[in-house]
Amino acid sequence: MYFDTHAHYDDRAFDADREELLLRLNGEEGVELILDPGCDLESSRAALCLAERFPFVRAAVGFHPEELEKLREGDLERLRALAAHPKCAAIGEIGLDYYWDASHKEEQKALFRRQIELAIELCKPIIVHDREAHGDSLEIVRDYPGLRGVFHCFSGSPEMAEELLKRGWYLGFDGPVTYKNARRALEVLALCPPERILIETDSPYLSPVPRRGKRNDSGNLRYIAEKIGEIKGLSLEETAALTLENGRRLFGLSE
Repeated sequence: MYFDTHAHYDDRAFDADREELLLRLNGEEGVELILDPGCDLESSRAALCLAERFPFVRAAVGFHPEELEKLREGDLERLRALAAHPKCAAIGEIGLDYYWDASHKEEQKALFRRQIELAIELCKPIIVHDREAHGDSLEIVRDYPGLRGVFHCFSGSPEMAEELLKRGWYLGFDGPVTYKNARRALEVLALCPPERILIETDSPYLSPVPRRGKRNDSGNLRYIAEKIGEIKGLSLEETAALTLENGRRLFGLSE
């Protein structure tokens, strides 16, 4: 009944038990769908390989801003070819990250725009990574009125959230909504319409309380869903069903 709309099962952290874990999540843990976003060509290909092997996995392909230096001539054409795969549901994760690299802002913005334009050309939603780059991220997506997608692990202000929601965007909520210092995230969650909420783990990162500090996986979605339900006045089952439907709608996945 759950849709983990952002989990990196191609990550090395899962090398020891990837297949066993994914089968258990889809079986015993009630995880109906997983979307694995790429961060460069290698991880995008790995995500597509997982999607080919597991019927409940979908992939996204893209260049994460941290991987800017890996970009080579012709790589966006190679990305276009990967995006044509029938199990590629989005372009991502793409965006801006001024926390890790504030010295190449213009290059990051140029790469973000080029991948947005690819997504528009291919009629695919995007998965946005925005870390300490809220103003520039919002300014760029404003320039593409027809663009849709999700701001992954949303960390912007309530005012930014309101503008994105008016423009048809979805917001992704992860383990940090369960943390003690989650005041702003909870403010955003309170104003976000239920039909625009996605739940994510960002596995193997960002484990929620009470699993914080341990390797994350989609079995922890229930802790995020419980917190969302608490804020929105929904049961765990209602939250799971609602966010599953939201993810299907955004990524064009039928029952």
